[in-house]
Amino acid sequence: MRKTVVISGGTDGMGRATALERLARGDRVIVIGSNPAKAVEGAQFLQADLSSVKEVLRVAAEITGPIDALALFANRTQSRRVETPEGLEYTFALYYLSRYLLGELLLPQLEASPQPVIINVAGVGTKVGRINWDDMQLQRKYGLVKAQLQAGRANDLLGVSFAAQGRRTRYVHYHPGFTRSGSQNVVIKLLAKFFARPVAQSVRPIVEWISAPPAQPLTAIDRGKDVPLALKTLSPRDAARLDAYTKGLAALADLN
Repeated sequence: MRKTVVISGGTDGMGRATALERLARGDRVIVIGSNPAKAVEGAQFLQADLSSVKEVLRVAAEITGPIDALALFANRTQSRRVETPEGLEYTFALYYLSRYLLGELLLPQLEASPQPVIINVAGVGTKVGRINWDDMQLQRKYGLVKAQLQAGRANDLLGVSFAAQGRRTRYVHYHPGFTRSGSQNVVIKLLAKFFARPVAQSVRPIVEWISAPPAQPLTAIDRGKDVPLALKTLSPRDAARLDAYTKGLAALADLN
């Protein structure tokens, strides 16, 4: 059965590989990315800077019809603190907030599908890092790793709050482990050459979840193993707290 698949961050690495695999199965694939030169042949390409709330709102409005799967990959590291046009810390905005927004904005189209699924590719199962509740935008002390870990833990909680709302759409957290992806960092590229998993191996579960989503509302997989939903980083209390914070951002007024 032909599916409609939306992929954020689908021009490089695992996102691109997922797009190509689903195109090979005859799916309608919509790729959201920032660089038109990396558009995937055969897929519909939508250009957007997903660190911008305004851009996310615009690109989501351009996607029409039922959606069977939303696969979330978009992420990019920043060695120094960068603010988005809305005044948000870049990593928080791109890695977490764009995923929250796409899930909410496209929810009516997902719910119109027979077996809808959202697949959030991040670091579920990882216990390091935390939400800096008193400095969410890392204005006082920024670090590349600190920002990435906070956004990763925020994505953990995103799936918990999404599933708690009784929606038909299944939610899958997936940590593939170290994968040969599209990083431009020289050290990471060198390490990947010797230690990382091939992209095709890492995307295989994603491709299959799109065809047959899990039955349970929330699934968490870390490198092939089930992650207990009772894990501290998947706390329902913290998920509700983060959801309230996110909805309270002035930039999200259109969603409230």
